[in-house]
Amino acid sequence: MSQNFQTNYQPLEGYENDPERGSVEDVDLDREREDDMSPDTHSSMVFHVVPKSSKSHWNHIEDLDTFFKRVYLYHQNSGLLCMMLQHVLELVQFMFVVVFSSFLITCVDYDILFRNKNPVNFNATFTEKITIWDVLRSHDDCIARFTSMLIFVIVVAAIVWLVRLGYVTFIFFQFREIRMFFNKALAIPDKELGNITWEEVQQRLMEVQVEQRMCIHKEVLTELDVYHRILRFTNYFIAMVNKNIIPLKYEMPFVGEVVVLTKGLHLNIDMLLFWGPLSPFKNNWHLNDEYKRPENRLKLAEDLSKRILIIGICNLVLSPLIFLFQVLYTFFYYAETIKREPGSLGSRRWSNYGAVYLRHFNELDHELSARLCRGHKAAGQYMNIFSSPALAIISRHLSFILGAVVAVIAGFTLYDEDVFLVEHIFTIATVCGIGVAACSVFIPDENLVFCPEMLLRRVLGEVHYLPDHWREKAHTSKVRQEFSQLFQYKILYVIEELMSPIITPLVLIFRLRFKSLEIVDFFRNFTVEVVGVGDVCSFAQMDVRQHGSPTWQPDILLEETELHEYNDKSEMKTDGGKTELSLLHFTMTNPKWRPPKESSAFISALKTQAQRDMNALTTLQEENALFTSINTISGVGGLGAANTSIFHPWMMGLGGQTSMQIQQSYWSPKGLRGSLSHVEGSRHGPSGGILSSIQQHQMGQSSIECPIGTSAVTSGPVVDPVLAPSTVSPSSVWGGNMAPTMPQDLTAVDMSLSTMYLHEIHHRHRHRTIYTDTPIHHASVRPSALPAGGGTFQNVSFRGQPSVPPASGSNTPTVTFQHAQEKTPLLPDP
Repeated sequence: MSQNFQTNYQPLEGYENDPERGSVEDVDLDREREDDMSPDTHSSMVFHVVPKSSKSHWNHIEDLDTFFKRVYLYHQNSGLLCMMLQHVLELVQFMFVVVFSSFLITCVDYDILFRNKNPVNFNATFTEKITIWDVLRSHDDCIARFTSMLIFVIVVAAIVWLVRLGYVTFIFFQFREIRMFFNKALAIPDKELGNITWEEVQQRLMEVQVEQRMCIHKEVLTELDVYHRILRFTNYFIAMVNKNIIPLKYEMPFVGEVVVLTKGLHLNIDMLLFWGPLSPFKNNWHLNDEYKRPENRLKLAEDLSKRILIIGICNLVLSPLIFLFQVLYTFFYYAETIKREPGSLGSRRWSNYGAVYLRHFNELDHELSARLCRGHKAAGQYMNIFSSPALAIISRHLSFILGAVVAVIAGFTLYDEDVFLVEHIFTIATVCGIGVAACSVFIPDENLVFCPEMLLRRVLGEVHYLPDHWREKAHTSKVRQEFSQLFQYKILYVIEELMSPIITPLVLIFRLRFKSLEIVDFFRNFTVEVVGVGDVCSFAQMDVRQHGSPTWQPDILLEETELHEYNDKSEMKTDGGKTELSLLHFTMTNPKWRPPKESSAFISALKTQAQRDMNALTTLQEENALFTSINTISGVGGLGAANTSIFHPWMMGLGGQTSMQIQQSYWSPKGLRGSLSHVEGSRHGPSGGILSSIQQHQMGQSSIECPIGTSAVTSGPVVDPVLAPSTVSPSSVWGGNMAPTMPQDLTAVDMSLSTMYLHEIHHRHRHRTIYTDTPIHHASVRPSALPAGGGTFQNVSFRGQPSVPPASGSNTPTVTFQHAQEKTPLLPDP
């Protein structure tokens, strides 16, 4: 692998001020002697000068992947103290589970505890109670009850605990070094970690690279280089799931399709394919050269299949011990939660598979978590509108019966507390209370409006990915079932993790090892070498020409691009527009990043098309992708109010200094609360999406006066909340000097609007291709390219050519549109 080494060199300075060299005359004599000895060579000599600084400790770091990961973890986990506190308490928790479980097995006399027999010298009266010391066995009895199996389990647990103790000790010294790096090189003390975003840490990290040369193969690191090193293996895993290389979906009899991705299975796959001692990677940044040669594919696939089989058998042998610990840990972890909130296990969470399916390339953990948290409410509302009428009827009546029992017991207890002395009365009350809470999960909200299409689009605006075949079918049980694979019940998650010791070896032995040849081919075909970074997944480069699809490209970009410039092989494209959406997301969360030429052309084309659609809002609505996108995210709840307040200054005709002040106030971090370390993107300026682009475009144009009671989107009075929901919010109607409501996270608003807009463009491309048989790049003038005045428009250049103005005196072109049938989400198909 060829490397390009770059460094700074400068000529050797004079020694006039060096006391160790003697007087000036002595220095001159020395120079004359050197000139006599080598008159032709000294003038061309250069010496590498290493700066004398406290930061020089971090130059030429060999394993930058691990170093950058530790920098990220240190920032996200609030410093060394919190990290070590978490690890130490995990060790204490592990020890507590083992010791407490052994104590319950050997030292408790359950016959006395349940009063099946009385203790020795016990006066059996009704009022006398059994003490805790009566229940506990003596020390000798406890030791005698230690069986060989129990001793074996304790020894294995002790070995695991000691290994974890060694690991905690190791990472303590490693992260102590990271703390010095933060305090000295980055000038960030631990107390400020919660008040600084990752984007700011990353900018300082790149500045240190220029000063210290942590990476000697590249002088300047970009934001993408840092993300590549932190997420190298994560990007490979996301791409493999996207291309269905790793089997996660299975057909089960009487159940149908199920998706399984437990933490144990994920850990084993990562060990086998990425960081294990026999994985295809030579080290953290370099794939073994033999995997890059096609003649080795069969032998490598056979070896990989054998390794997967061996690991699967090892998991199968250790599954009883792992299962035992899983049961104990789950019981201790969820027992108190169930007692405090009986209905908590009936709530929903994003599944492990959903977190991988919905993740962008080059998306850090805190960025993914922020998106999924924003989409949780809308996803829960969507799933709650589906209910079984029969199950709801049964739950109502069963809840009534169980509630009556609880009410009677509670009433008797208020009259006389001795009621709880009756055998099993407390158990009955507890079980009935849990039953009432469980029944409430299946009883639908009477005030809930059935609007699945609107809710699912709101989910799409936050999580960014949903299959194409779900569109306009959100009301069907099939879509609900498939969505439940992404957004599952918490009780199902607990059951999956409990069964993970059994599921993991079965998947490895009977499914994954038969995919070994496809895995080897994937590493060979989709690995590229990046200077200063190493081998990365080619999909993580977010190259829209190589891995993008024409159906996800803006219209005006396709007008200047020939279709053959895109790779037409289906195996080279990502599913669901992951390349384009990942590029859009990364550009918005890293606004200072300068994308390559093709990527920059894609972003510029998307912004320009959005500006044109904004100008055409007063004349075209049904065919306008921006109008549909605004309607989607401006519905009831979610980001609607914030989004409306962003667009309305232009609609209301605010201009000049007032508009500039409002524009500046949008990017103020005043509304942010809590720790900033988990904020995605930059908090100091626009996020770089189509929202900020439209805002800047509108700021440069003369404002159009609009009466207070009208809408600039619909160019008329607001009468239909379905067609124009963004105009009926109270925050969208201002008067005089009233200030708009500031959104909490403009990056999220911009990201949602940009995502919905790109999905609308993709939907129109697919509709045009399927129903009109019109090639994508040969489509006639599109409504998105029509200016507001209905006349001609300038050609947009993305390759350095100047824009060509319309010829003077030219006639206005005749534009014909293919009106697609728009279906109302609330009505069934005719």
